[in-house]
Amino acid sequence: MSTSRLDRFGQAFLVLTIGFAILVPILTLAVPKDSAFAMPPYLVALLGKYVCYAILALALDLVWGYCGILSLGHGAFFALGGYAMGMYLMRQIGTRGVYANPLLPDFMVFLNWHELPVPWWGFNSFAYAGLMVVLVPGLLAFAFGWFAFRSRVTGVYLSIITQALTYALKLAFFRNDFGFGGNNGLTDFKDVIGFNVQSDETRATLFSISVLTLALAFVVGKAIVSSKYGKALIAVRDAESRVRFLGYRVENYKLFVWVVSAVIAGIAGALYVPQVGIINPSEFDPANSIEAVIWVAVGGRGTLVGAALGALVVNFAKTYFTGAFPEYWLFGLGGLFVLVTLFLPKGILGLALTRRAPQAPLTPETPASTKARAQEAAQ
Repeated sequence: MSTSRLDRFGQAFLVLTIGFAILVPILTLAVPKDSAFAMPPYLVALLGKYVCYAILALALDLVWGYCGILSLGHGAFFALGGYAMGMYLMRQIGTRGVYANPLLPDFMVFLNWHELPVPWWGFNSFAYAGLMVVLVPGLLAFAFGWFAFRSRVTGVYLSIITQALTYALKLAFFRNDFGFGGNNGLTDFKDVIGFNVQSDETRATLFSISVLTLALAFVVGKAIVSSKYGKALIAVRDAESRVRFLGYRVENYKLFVWVVSAVIAGIAGALYVPQVGIINPSEFDPANSIEAVIWVAVGGRGTLVGAALGALVVNFAKTYFTGAFPEYWLFGLGGLFVLVTLFLPKGILGLALTRRAPQAPLTPETPASTKARAQEAAQ
């Protein structure tokens, strides 16, 4: 019964996402600015950022909630996708930069670079940038998972390694000679596919694309976890050694879902950058990945919908409390995680499913069912 209710939550989630993808641009572009129903452009960008976080949370829930892989480094895949999109946006600036160099971004001219580094080749093309958004996080996840899962690294050890991975990338991207803007990162974007990235129309379009991507990520994730492969994933989560002894190649199951999750996180980062207007090495901070774990735990691990819901709820609360209580919001966030861990182990959505699930009526046990239970006990 809880599964059917979760499916109904998923259907409602898809309807709401599609509705928001249509409604928000209408309130932004079609409603008069002086109307009470008009949505200001800054709020559209803020909501778009939250939706990108929801996609990241869904990607994390796919590996943690259904496969038992607690990743403390998913922010690395998110940031890599963001950097791929940021490099494309930087190449679109051209002569409109401070130094008016048609080929080199401003920070390279400032550092006396004379030619474009090899990693930047091809990023003047949106198609190439889109390919890198998917390929770079996917290849990194594949290489990491190939060695980690075949070495049977699990549990807290795997979590620590993922955290070390994102921290190493943070240190590398902070270096100016690495070719990605150093600690300042990439910013001052002008256009995306020829459209002004600061215009109301572009912001509304990016929001709609982000919401539809969230819906698509949910559909993909739901298709995976509802299949026979998904059942095997859940078995790996609950009893990995038993599944291995039954003859399944556990590392292959883990590797596939790990790569898919990384690709979804990279796409979320790519959608995040043009809406926020900057990408820098702070996005690799391990604290960001840990915060994503909190989103999933608050919303409901192993539900997909709950993970997205948790990201939206926590970030709305974060925005409010950073303004109302700037010195204490971190303590509130930590306290929220502790309370959820102790009293809501299944998160907000898990609590709703438990409370709403009807009790099965008590009926006298038939002789046939009694005999069946006796046979099961004997076996």
